Amino acid sequence: MEEKDAAGPAADTGQQDKNGRAQPEPSLQEERAVDESRNLNPVLFVVESRAQKRQGDNAGSLEAGAAVAAAAAAEEEEEREEEPVEETYPEGGARAWLVVLGSWMALVASLGLMNTIGVLQSYVSKHQLADRSEGTVGWIFSVYTFLSFFLGLYIGPVFDKYGPRWLVAGGTALLATGTMLLGSCVEYWHFMLVFGLVNGAATALLFTPSIAAIGHWFRDRRGLATGVASSGGGVGGVVFPLLLASLLERVGFAWSVRAMGLVSTALAVGANFLIRSRLPAERGARARPDPRILRDRAFALTTLGIFLMEFGLFIPLGFLPLYARAQGFDEAFSFRIMTVLNAASVVGRALPGWWADIIGPANANILAIVQSIVACLAVWWPAGGTTAGIVVFAVLFGFASGTNISLAPLCIGRLCKTQNYGRYYATTYTIVSFACLVGIPIAGNIVGVTEGGRYWGLILFTGLLYCASLVAFVAARVYVVGWNPLVVF
Repeated sequence: MEEKDAAGPAADTGQQDKNGRAQPEPSLQEERAVDESRNLNPVLFVVESRAQKRQGDNAGSLEAGAAVAAAAAAEEEEEREEEPVEETYPEGGARAWLVVLGSWMALVASLGLMNTIGVLQSYVSKHQLADRSEGTVGWIFSVYTFLSFFLGLYIGPVFDKYGPRWLVAGGTALLATGTMLLGSCVEYWHFMLVFGLVNGAATALLFTPSIAAIGHWFRDRRGLATGVASSGGGVGGVVFPLLLASLLERVGFAWSVRAMGLVSTALAVGANFLIRSRLPAERGARARPDPRILRDRAFALTTLGIFLMEFGLFIPLGFLPLYARAQGFDEAFSFRIMTVLNAASVVGRALPGWWADIIGPANANILAIVQSIVACLAVWWPAGGTTAGIVVFAVLFGFASGTNISLAPLCIGRLCKTQNYGRYYATTYTIVSFACLVGIPIAGNIVGVTEGGRYWGLILFTGLLYCASLVAFVAARVYVVGWNPLVVF
């Protein structure tokens, strides 16, 4: 028993093998032999020690290397996940073309109303607001066009994040409210509140998602699809002035605009069932604008070009009926000339979308701006006082302006990814909205200060705005693709 007890502690202090069994401690003689070998050959001992250390270091290095390799692999996997996936587009099919139809219906309701502002301004200036100057009345329609574009600053990013459904539904509700109340307006502030604010917000909520949704379904044929949808604004600009012209004498202003409102609301309701987005929101997409995108020089120049172009575009849309009255034409003709302009605009919106897919939207838009310059300075200025001159101007300018309206969004789309289009589009047209805000009042003041209220100053101003727009678009094109005119852009 004593021998076992004595052996127990000795066994506990010994080494253990890999199976956990106790190993006997080296004997005194073995320890002395090791010490003697160290003393006899110290160099060999040092070498062995360094070799053992090196093996340990190598093992640590291998472990560290494996960890680094694993981290690098994980990082590469992350990058692959974050790399943008090349999206495919239907480029047609029933679902895609139903979206185009829905956008067309929404744009008849919204841009059709916008293309009728000249008729409305001409009528209320001679009747309900006859005691106000043209510049003062112009502020009502300037606020309307301003809000139609300015609110896109928030609507575009919301579309990118959440899609079009609630935007189009809200626009439909406001459009129905605004057009029904418009017939009861008699005071200046009535028109400002109902037409300027309510209808301006309604147009913005319908207009922005209608254009943006098409980009989710078309890429190579986006010009054609957008042109077809945009023709809705021209169709509305033809139908609504004719509707007003035929009803104003029969049922008066109130029920004339209510009839127009019923047609618009019915079309907008139909659009709610057809307009849909397809692509998911981009990772990190925010429901608010990002002004940093203006650092892109090509985008900034394109935005400037659209700003100047829209500044000039709304002057004839707002003042051509008043110009016709000033030249001695009757009220019925002043309404019909807007119908001619908007009918040409229908063709100008739809047809150029086809060749824009071939030569590029920026190239097609530049050609249309040149046509607008010719229409203003070579036709309207010298010959606008004659029946033939004003009709030729309406056809040329209507076609060119329709092309400008249809292709400007495509020029923006060339500079960004589809998932970010709403944000880019909204940023551009928010800036453009300030041109719409001041354009009509400035034009009215130009007419007021021109000798005898003549319109030559307004016509010259419009032509120069288009010339400046041409310079900006050409500069953007040169910045991206150079001077070669044959490059598709």
